[in-house]
Amino acid sequence: MKKLLLSTLLVGALAFLSNAQDDFNKWSIDVNGGFNKPMAPMTPGFFSPSLRLGHADLGVRYMLNEKFGLKLDYGFGTFRSSNDAAQAAQFETSYNRLNIQGVANLGRIMSWETFTRTFNVLGHFGAGWGSITPQRNQFQERDDNYNFITGLTLQVKLGNRVALVGDVSTIINGRQDVAFDGASEITPATDNGYYGANGVWWTGTLGLNFYLGSKVTHADWYLRESKYATKDELAQQIGEIKDMLKDSDGDGIPDYLDQEPNTPAGARVDARGRTLDSDGDGIPDHLDKCPFLPGPAANDGCPYEEEVKEIDYFKQAINDGYVNVYYAFDSAKPLGYSASAANYVANFLKRNPGVNVEVKGYADEIGPEDYNMKLSERRAKAVYDLLIASGIDASRISYKGYGEDTSVDKKSADARQLARRASFEVQ
Repeated sequence: MKKLLLSTLLVGALAFLSNAQDDFNKWSIDVNGGFNKPMAPMTPGFFSPSLRLGHADLGVRYMLNEKFGLKLDYGFGTFRSSNDAAQAAQFETSYNRLNIQGVANLGRIMSWETFTRTFNVLGHFGAGWGSITPQRNQFQERDDNYNFITGLTLQVKLGNRVALVGDVSTIINGRQDVAFDGASEITPATDNGYYGANGVWWTGTLGLNFYLGSKVTHADWYLRESKYATKDELAQQIGEIKDMLKDSDGDGIPDYLDQEPNTPAGARVDARGRTLDSDGDGIPDHLDKCPFLPGPAANDGCPYEEEVKEIDYFKQAINDGYVNVYYAFDSAKPLGYSASAANYVANFLKRNPGVNVEVKGYADEIGPEDYNMKLSERRAKAVYDLLIASGIDASRISYKGYGEDTSVDKKSADARQLARRASFEVQ
């Protein structure tokens, strides 16, 4: 018993220290009283009333969070015979029990807060020690046993400090030596003296939960503001999002992500709004007549050599990650600023009829893996359709979804944006 109490206090103390920052109360005291009913074992001829006042219990509960907690409670009472039983069949048996239980806030788990803020339901299950002591009949010594208990508790919120509760619990005793009436002994099933879980009874009670702590509300009724915002809060947040999504220079990158917020109209930019220079010759792509072939500014960014291995430069641009089509979250529609990459690939294929290209679709790591595999294939198919529409023969193009790109930091929003793409591979 001492070990049970110490372990309960230790768990409660550790949980309190680790969750002290939560904005809700966690402790409560439960006081209940009501009916009891012994079911079996009963000696033939002995009966108990279906509903009889004779049970009370006291409990201390600690919630680890809004959904789960622990409870230590003590219950006691008396079983008595039915009023219409014969004098020879009357009995009176007192009992005690002490249990540690796990508690689940089923109302929060099932989102009852979406339709009521007044009613709630808790589920509880646990084990502990108990005893029954017949006051009359043949066996009148205390009979110790272990027990299991489970039940449901309906709550009605009366205020931030108190709730009305109704509970129905079933208790199963183990190693019970005598019947609840004390008139007969239970015969062991084997010769080792172990009886198993052979006693069953239940209680139905009404009572009060008293909530303790300095916070406004208890975990039973707590709602996180970020999950259930008011209409005004939602309107304010929408306004802030609209401000964040402004695109002053019209390059398809919102201002809060745009590292070059004043790029000229028509400039090709990357996911951070920076002007691209795919061939690294110092001339931005929108001014470079040969954006994948390095050349001097005097020749508009094109090399002077008559014969240039364009395929090698294009492959280098691919390997360096300059030619990609990007997508918004959970979308297979190319973002406007990056769709021009498909035009570059189409022009390259037209100039090099012996070259084939595979379109490779990717997704970030947010969401189920099988869904992301299908999304990556839809992204690759969207670029494939753009190339076909530009006049490229379908036999020269293939596409495939490669699922999630795990090479980027999935905790970074910018990195996840780079993962949501379709790339090209020259074959």
